[in-house]
Amino acid sequence: MSAEYIRHQQAIRWIKHSFTEALCKQLHLTEVEAPILTDPSEGVQDGLSGAETAVQVHVQSLARSYEVVHSLAKWKRQLLSLQNFPVGTGIVTQMKALRPLEDLYSPVHSVFVEQWDWEQVIADHERTAVQLHSAADRVFASLSEVFHAYKTRYDSALTLPTELTKVTSEQLLQWYPKLSPKQREHAIARECGAVFIQGIGGKLSDGSMHDTRAPDYDDWALNGDLLVWNPVLERSLELSSMGVRVNGPTLKEQVARVEREELLALPWHQRLLAGELSQTVGGGIGQSRVVMWMMQQPHIGCVQASVWPAALKERYALLA
Repeated sequence: MSAEYIRHQQAIRWIKHSFTEALCKQLHLTEVEAPILTDPSEGVQDGLSGAETAVQVHVQSLARSYEVVHSLAKWKRQLLSLQNFPVGTGIVTQMKALRPLEDLYSPVHSVFVEQWDWEQVIADHERTAVQLHSAADRVFASLSEVFHAYKTRYDSALTLPTELTKVTSEQLLQWYPKLSPKQREHAIARECGAVFIQGIGGKLSDGSMHDTRAPDYDDWALNGDLLVWNPVLERSLELSSMGVRVNGPTLKEQVARVEREELLALPWHQRLLAGELSQTVGGGIGQSRVVMWMMQQPHIGCVQASVWPAALKERYALLA
């Protein structure tokens, strides 16, 4: 038995357990079980950027096909509403998903996705940037708590700023007009160490988009990504995407912008338009990305067992 392998696995487990506890404390969350399959006819499947293809699973005894989830934004909101969670409380799940179109030659992507998928009920009047920034600060506080405990426990030289810098995607365009969106992320993360970029999905002043987002769960004006600087890869690393969720008017506006009005006929979307779903804020936090960053590993496969090209498995000694 390899003592080094055991220590490595124990560190991974410690980070995941510690972060779950910290996140629940910061956001008043209860950990719950989550599905891996969803019925595509219900409209609960998350579309992410809109380009992803879901993995199909045929369940023989039901004579029906289901989809492996991409994430759980709409499912979480529906559950909070059905169970009447009060304002200020919420849930977190240990979500597992398959995204077969991910770039496996990137050191930060995997077919197998595992994340903390969290959601918190907010009041109608809390659909604001203040609420979004508060949620981002609490996620960052959870990260900071575990980070400092990890440094003490494992004698790490990694650094993290005391505060989370907040900018908008439009500000980044103005500051770095000659850089691509990804290059802007690298530049601001290098400068600040940790940054929350607000406003993902809508068009910027030059007609471009910082990045694409599905139109039916995040409000594009009230969402964002949390990034840290990764000194091992010398680039930014997105750890989390989160947002205040759409209400009825925002849902209609955003699906119209991308000419996806057919989504409005799905059962989940009908419940939202009928006012049956709670207002929420929520997001996903990549577990393996948090772990690889904290453990200063050069590839996500060093902390996660998945499938990889043979050359990368040999180069990085990836977990099988």
